[in-house]
Amino acid sequence: MTKPITIAVDAMGGENSPHKTIEGISLHSKVSPNIFYNIYGDEKLISTLITKYNLNNDKLKIIHTDKKIEDTDTALGAAKKGKDTSLWLAIESLKNNQSDCVVSAGNTGALFVIAKLNLEMIPNIDKPALSALWPNKTGMNIVLDLGANVECNEKNLIDFSIMGAALHKSLFENETSKVALLNIGSEELKGNTIIKNTYQKLNDQKNNLFDFCGYVEGNHIMDGEVNVIVTDGFTGNIALKTAEGTANFITTELKKAMTSNLLGKISSFMNLKNLKNFKAKLDPRLYNGAILLGLNKPVIKSHGSTDAIGFANSLKVSEKVIKGRLIDKIKENIN
Repeated sequence: MTKPITIAVDAMGGENSPHKTIEGISLHSKVSPNIFYNIYGDEKLISTLITKYNLNNDKLKIIHTDKKIEDTDTALGAAKKGKDTSLWLAIESLKNNQSDCVVSAGNTGALFVIAKLNLEMIPNIDKPALSALWPNKTGMNIVLDLGANVECNEKNLIDFSIMGAALHKSLFENETSKVALLNIGSEELKGNTIIKNTYQKLNDQKNNLFDFCGYVEGNHIMDGEVNVIVTDGFTGNIALKTAEGTANFITTELKKAMTSNLLGKISSFMNLKNLKNFKAKLDPRLYNGAILLGLNKPVIKSHGSTDAIGFANSLKVSEKVIKGRLIDKIKENIN
């Protein structure tokens, strides 16, 4: 019998927790029965919700603590808060090999700092990178870094290329990983010195993990011609927030247009199926689950304001990266 995957869950992190985290576990467990959950947080609150959602007690363990990291805590303040918080205990279980992965919807800065304090970096990687799924016309992109590092050198971007491709292979094993550097133009001479030097080094290197496809401009991220997009954290975070804001603007304005008058309401009713498909394509909950790459264990960051559906998706991402041997793939290729 295959050993079940064990996921450590910070049940107290993010908005509306532990309600959304336990409901998210309930949703995930229905489609992934061979998962065990180490749940960290207030046992009284959690136990009530486990009963509410009829979760199988044989597939979970509650580790009680009434201490948690607040969204208002600074990263340093969260680290000083102590080793008894739900986030710290969840990550510590990963360090002690009691869990295979950790998922938290809590304070991003605190997650980064506490993870780095407890977990080692993969050898030969200097900086971790925050990566996430991003839809395109034909499937999914992996985009990194999304904010962990404001400044990066050539080695960092090459490391990110390898880690991003390894993540892509873990999630989509039958697809070819196509890496591109986010740049202000597609021509070889465009961009700053770091980007151009990285281009040359990646272009000269031969590897079995990914195909290097040069540059991609911001307006072509979603074309589907490439699927691993690499940049520094400053640029990546701006690109992500711009895309999220644009998607929200489009769906909001479309809803207004379709409900503002009788003709719009009739049109929306006639196109209900197409509108649902359109909304699903832009639903951020379906892409929830950012991965902090570079550490020797998988750390998944769920969006703090997501709901149970979004949290369940972050659990699914964590399951996939474990089954897809993400850390092993990075170690095999980083040298």
